[in-house]
Amino acid sequence: MACFWAPLRLLFSCAGLLLGLAFNTYALAQFAANDPDWKESDTPPPPSFDVNRLVPFEVSPNTALKWGFDPAAMKITGDGIVRYVVVAQSPSGVVNAMYEAIRCATGEWKSYARYNKDSGWTATTDSQWTSMYAYQPSKHALRLAQQGVCTGSAPAISVADVIRSVKKGSFSQ
Repeated sequence: MACFWAPLRLLFSCAGLLLGLAFNTYALAQFAANDPDWKESDTPPPPSFDVNRLVPFEVSPNTALKWGFDPAAMKITGDGIVRYVVVAQSPSGVVNAMYEAIRCATGEWKSYARYNKDSGWTATTDSQWTSMYAYQPSKHALRLAQQGVCTGSAPAISVADVIRSVKKGSFSQ
């Protein structure tokens, strides 16, 4: 009879541990979202990127654009911000790159700069945090958040976790 209860005890212990971790992550993310003293860390200049390193992700099956992010340019900061370079490539080879950030705790994104192959990076004027759920011509930030940048309302733990999640095709929301 003792052999029967041992696996159940282990199962309940693991379930309790996972629930505790999930609650703590949720509680920390909610605290960060409601913190009136929260301040975004200084934004570094746009990083270089390489289209040969892009990790593809799906934005919409109805678009001819191919989307990807350069993992070498992605940074997860202590203030809960995930900064990245996202690239949209047209079938004709035109490359549009944007330096952006996602704040998982509030479901917001922000654009810092756009890349032009002739002139380099140009800062976005008057960039503000904007809901990823509000109407946008493109939902790439939301799709990237759902595919691995965010785990619920918390940022991924590492860029390697983002890459794994995107490649697996898992969605958090």
